[in-house]
Amino acid sequence: MDEAALKFSEDHLWVLEMGETIRVGLSDYAQEQLGEIISATMGEVGRFLERGETFGEVESQKTVVELSSPITGTIRAVNDAMVEDPTLINVDPYGKGWLVEVELDDPEELDQLMNFDDYETFIEE
Repeated sequence: MDEAALKFSEDHLWVLEMGETIRVGLSDYAQEQLGEIISATMGEVGRFLERGETFGEVESQKTVVELSSPITGTIRAVNDAMVEDPTLINVDPYGKGWLVEVELDDPEELDQLMNFDDYETFIEE
């Protein structure tokens, strides 16, 4: 996965644009901060999300983190392999560890997310 193709939210989620759908995952930085992820719960397919609305949570040995949708849209797919084996988030956060796919309601919201370089600066501050 080319990280330069991704956009990032301040909540440490990445977004990959795939036409009218986006794929959402947890950033490498976020999974490192959490440590080993032991469970993940995602919203159901067909659920409409407002930007900022919680769509799931991941639990590590350290904490439980609620995941806030970086965009407005409808969940079209949940990564069942990741739900069954949440350590995929730790092993391959930008690949096999993706969380959900969401059909975009307003593509302009993507412009409000950070590119990779801006995100790198954000996490260093």
